[in-house]
Amino acid sequence: MPEKQRKILVTSALPYANGDIHIGHLVEYLQTDIWVRFQKLRGHRCCYFCADDTHGTAITISSRKKGVTEEEFIAGVSKAHQADFAAFGIEFDNYGSTNSPETRRFCVEIWDAIRKAGLVEEREIKQLYDPVAETFLADRFVKGTCPKCGKPDQYGDSCECGAVYSPADLIDPVSVLSNTTPELRSAKHLFVEIERCHEFLADWVANSGALQPEIVNYLNGQFLSDALRPWDISRPAPYFGFEIPDSPGNYWYVWYDAPIGYIGSSLQWCEKHGEDIYSWWKDPETEIHHFIGKDICYFHTLFWPAMLKSVGYNLPTKVHIHGFLTVNGEKMSKSRGTFILARTYLNHLNPSYLRYFFATKTSPRVDDLDLNFEEMEAKVNADLVGNVVNLASRSAKFASVTGLGEAYPEDGGLFAAAAGISEEVAAAYEERDYGKALRLILECGYRANKFFEDAAPWTIRKELAALEADPAADPAAKEAAFRKLQDVATVSVNLFRQIIVYLTPILPDLTAQTEELLGCRIASWSDAQTPLLGKKIGQYKHMMTRVPKEGIEAMIEETKKLNTPAPSAEPADAAADAEPAAPEAAVSDDQWKDSGQPLFDEPMSETITIDDFLKVDLRVGRIVEAEQVAEARKLLKLKISLGGTETRQVFAGIKAAYPEPEKLIGRLVVFVANLQPRKMKFGLSEGMVVASGPGGPDVFLTFPDEGAKPGMRLH
Repeated sequence: MPEKQRKILVTSALPYANGDIHIGHLVEYLQTDIWVRFQKLRGHRCCYFCADDTHGTAITISSRKKGVTEEEFIAGVSKAHQADFAAFGIEFDNYGSTNSPETRRFCVEIWDAIRKAGLVEEREIKQLYDPVAETFLADRFVKGTCPKCGKPDQYGDSCECGAVYSPADLIDPVSVLSNTTPELRSAKHLFVEIERCHEFLADWVANSGALQPEIVNYLNGQFLSDALRPWDISRPAPYFGFEIPDSPGNYWYVWYDAPIGYIGSSLQWCEKHGEDIYSWWKDPETEIHHFIGKDICYFHTLFWPAMLKSVGYNLPTKVHIHGFLTVNGEKMSKSRGTFILARTYLNHLNPSYLRYFFATKTSPRVDDLDLNFEEMEAKVNADLVGNVVNLASRSAKFASVTGLGEAYPEDGGLFAAAAGISEEVAAAYEERDYGKALRLILECGYRANKFFEDAAPWTIRKELAALEADPAADPAAKEAAFRKLQDVATVSVNLFRQIIVYLTPILPDLTAQTEELLGCRIASWSDAQTPLLGKKIGQYKHMMTRVPKEGIEAMIEETKKLNTPAPSAEPADAAADAEPAAPEAAVSDDQWKDSGQPLFDEPMSETITIDDFLKVDLRVGRIVEAEQVAEARKLLKLKISLGGTETRQVFAGIKAAYPEPEKLIGRLVVFVANLQPRKMKFGLSEGMVVASGPGGPDVFLTFPDEGAKPGMRLH
């Protein structure tokens, strides 16, 4: 029975119009594009809306430096952003700007609703003012010494120690705009009393199903367990933004109109297509899906639902929250050549490489995603070039001679098996578990290549050529040889086509090349269920090359040479006027009270049962051999004894943390003994050693206490 058509509105966080798109941004936009393409391939009505986030003091500062107006500045940035997105195959149904009449319209409409709900209060507050730059200073335009721990060079909203404070609390504050000491001046601000929505928000967070379990735990623990602080929603002039109609001289804070930009962008699309905007934002049949990073979940899971509730709009169906990008296990760095702009990447490498690699790393969890160029090279070369494209290049040259048969031949159940995983692959895409989807798809590729190898069509082609060259050859024998070759080509090409249907959301360029080769479109997910028959196909054209090492090296070198300093007040992927995205309680002097930062970086998973836990067979193991893997940047090769003659080989990504592996020999570790073995480039890995930490040099193996013996089970 066909799936009921869904009506889905999708957004990604709006990129701030004060910098270029870099590969860290692409973690979000690529996974969103993949999800949208999947929904459209399934036949659903799905629209993807985005816009540039254009307001705030940082835009004014940047435009002055360029000698242009704010409007001219953001227009140029928008053009560059959209060009970068398009080059990576990211397709928006509409890309707008928060500095638009459509966004202003809904700012007013939602503001009126918030006012009528009695949520707005006016207060006189003291705020730091830069007399040289002649502007009030947003939190991130002030630096100084933390009033809690005494650490210097901290921003005006929070310290690395976890303390949260007002800019006025800083010791020796300095304006980052003029490098002068700011003054404390009074100004009228408007606040939204978000605490009055506490009961609604607590219920929505707990029961809506819109949030990942670890985010629910985080919100309950960090915010909803106490009164929610008022939200400062206005900024005094001068400020680039929308002036508040009923409060002259005050402007809506950038984080107020940024999410409203989703609605403004969708209105632009509706007006072009003759649609009613409220049929998208007020129709209960419409699903609203937001894709955002974990740094802004505070705004999208508390303030934004409260705003939507006040005006009677649809609440988010799902807020898909992802982690950050690290490169080679570390934060992106200009000096190391890993703070890579999208345009710099495109100068040297195929965007499909990054689309594929990011997809292999994408899961429903809020985990950070690590880009290791050696791993990207290995995955693309093995999975795409060596598996998928290899099948196409080898089978197409026979199919271009024989054409595809009128009936689908016997293939040992391969086509049926690949068709049978359709819903499992679809469910993985739906849950944003692209890594799982790809594992299922690539298994089809391995089976298809084995079929091709076993069938040995090159041998059949030689037999046919010999028969065709022999004037006395039996015509029936020639016909039988031709049909045998055509059968192999028909099966192989159709197995390849099935794989491409499933890969279409991730690799649209490869799909376009396949469509050209086969002479027909891949238009629906159901195309994987029916063989393509009775067709002539074109000559094979090269689809994808192996990842060039020299391309990676040139990209890194270009990044180092650019050496562009970060914006003085805020990175390009966040609004410069932003409040702390994830404020935490200050660390106490109690030596046993930790900051809780690791718990925020990797929130707790959903609750499991004891039966779930018992499925994992944790054993004490002893490291009896440990050595470097010369070709790998991250891996050590370990041999683990589980007692007696039972040993396992493991490749563990702990090289940076344990550069002298011989010192590990003899140590006891906790070992996952029933993990399915994984075939790697360097050999078979037969389990996993348990460790903690974010990665790179900060990995800490778990060592059992004295008295534990190899083979003991952990309970």
